[in-house]
Amino acid sequence: RPARLAVVALGTGTKCIGQAQMSQSGDVLHDSHAEVVAKRSFQRYLLHQLWLAAVQQETSIFSPGAEQGKWILRPHIIFIFFSSHTPCGDASIIPVMEEEAQPCRPLSPAPAPGARVGSGLQGNGREAEESAASPLAKKPKVNPEDSAQGAACPLAPGAAEHSATMCSPVQAIDVHRTGAKCVPGEAGDSQQPGSKYHTVGLLRTKPGRGPRTASMSCSDKLARWNVLGWQGSLLMHFLQQPVYLSAVVVGGKCPYSQEAMERAIIARCQHVLHLPDGFQVYKVKILQSCLHFNHSRRAVEDSQLPSQDKVVPCGAGECRGLPKWRRAKGS
Repeated sequence: RPARLAVVALGTGTKCIGQAQMSQSGDVLHDSHAEVVAKRSFQRYLLHQLWLAAVQQETSIFSPGAEQGKWILRPHIIFIFFSSHTPCGDASIIPVMEEEAQPCRPLSPAPAPGARVGSGLQGNGREAEESAASPLAKKPKVNPEDSAQGAACPLAPGAAEHSATMCSPVQAIDVHRTGAKCVPGEAGDSQQPGSKYHTVGLLRTKPGRGPRTASMSCSDKLARWNVLGWQGSLLMHFLQQPVYLSAVVVGGKCPYSQEAMERAIIARCQHVLHLPDGFQVYKVKILQSCLHFNHSRRAVEDSQLPSQDKVVPCGAGECRGLPKWRRAKGS
């Protein structure tokens, strides 16, 4: 059977309250960032599915486990988390690569016989203006593995014979900044100019323009859930195993680094040992989609005419969801 896809949870939001506004009585929602709202919705979905299993409904995703009174996911059920933007915090500390360190930068080739001068792959006037106005837009996308071994430089047509000795390793000259602040007790950021501004791998609280928040960054929460599961402590009383995601997918056309995502969600938790039975540092797949969120700030700005007013987004500029895949048997 072909795989079936269904959206089982959805959340949007970019806000969280300051530490002084937090309530100990549980009557105030502290964190309304998209991934937190999506996880709350997902837990409600799991609770409903557990109720269906308890009343013996065949439509439930759960089946009885080996332990009495415990439940497990049915075979071939997986969950995928989609985020329209790179999570704040450690995953957003992305290297900005040095374009000038590539001596073999493509040059305009001589026109072929019979070819029209000026033809070829060129952006429109708006793209040219954006490139000139935004230094980051001109930076090439470099695979993290290439940056360690020397990136393969793109070549102009007919220039392959000149390529081998011209390429030099591409270096990071800066990093994308994150507004997430290091938690008290951490080493803190060096704030040195360039690529050493941030210290990677640290725990951080969510950014905010008002009072300092006490909510952990999106990267830290994703890393925690990748070890403890997405079901929460209440549901774990009734489940034989935690519920892990099979994949985390980030939307296209936003700052993204495979190395930074894997570091933030998986690698920095590898030292966690002596977990209870069933728990682990899960090897979740991390991917970036070629699609982008049509209502993101960048997408809306790109669609505006130069004569139109500046776009001011509301607090719902991100969208995250948890689709459920039902695998075909044997896949």
